[in-house]
Amino acid sequence: MAANAIDQTRRMLSLVTYLRERPGARVGDVARAFGITEDELIADLDVLPMCGTSFRGGDLLDIDTDGDHIWWHNPDDVAEPLRLAADEATALLVAARAVATLPGLREGDRDALLRATAKLEAAAGEAAGASSRLSVTFESEGGVFADVDRAISERRRLWLRYYSPARDELTEREVDPIRLFAVGHTYLEGWCRLSEARRTFRLDRVAEIKLLDAPSAPPELELRDLSEALVQPSADDPEVVVEVGPAGRWVAEYYPHEGAEELPDGGLRITVRTPVPASLRRLALRLGRDGRITAPVELAQSAKLAARRALAAYGVDPETGEGTGVPVPERLSGQL
Repeated sequence: MAANAIDQTRRMLSLVTYLRERPGARVGDVARAFGITEDELIADLDVLPMCGTSFRGGDLLDIDTDGDHIWWHNPDDVAEPLRLAADEATALLVAARAVATLPGLREGDRDALLRATAKLEAAAGEAAGASSRLSVTFESEGGVFADVDRAISERRRLWLRYYSPARDELTEREVDPIRLFAVGHTYLEGWCRLSEARRTFRLDRVAEIKLLDAPSAPPELELRDLSEALVQPSADDPEVVVEVGPAGRWVAEYYPHEGAEELPDGGLRITVRTPVPASLRRLALRLGRDGRITAPVELAQSAKLAARRALAAYGVDPETGEGTGVPVPERLSGQL
């Protein structure tokens, strides 16, 4: 089970001190010392080289491993006293105060954060005064984040009422949380008991959340590498074929796809796999004259029906193009 975000941050800070005092430490020994698997340790080591003493990309941690031992090449450089510029100190103080207001934050973590903030304020001097005139307000997902983080820490199941834009509906489901991560937005990855499969939930689409007394027991799953893309279709997902003209070639750049075949007019025939084919109806409407769904037939007909309904909402007859004079999105007619 992946650690929650706060526990992982605490562990990685301790890991820096541990490795500084033990040059060439063995991977297995370090993993045992921190009570984690070797894979989890390697994942931490992949993140640490992106950390350092300056927000502007100054001295970063030069840490690597040959699979057996861990080497830190610049511990003395990084150990120099940290000096923050005024804007860096301001950013830290504003962020720290905002995080301290998160609902659901454990009191021990909140107290530690407030103590660190007070020390930073004393060291920042005039910059601390400037930061007091700034504030950050978290959206409603802040409370959802705290509940998910707690569920992961306490290994408890969650109940969600979740909005699915692909189906344009709210569903209720129980989820065994696996991890939190951020790729543009903040997401929960978990085992959905409704679909009996791994699913990803965007926190700002959670309409309601409850911690259940039932223990979280997701099956043993290999964590996905999200560096390529957030959406990683399975070979078992249904195929959808989209044909686009030259102005719609961008679809191949933004959507993971199985293949893209050149068409005589300079367009593409793109094959996409998705667990929810209906989610591509919106793509079809967005493309308008620049593309259309050709398979499966049911989805193509569904996209046509959606375009007809949109035109009707503007008071336009899809067959004749005549209407009340209300401005109409011309692109929609491309789906008809």
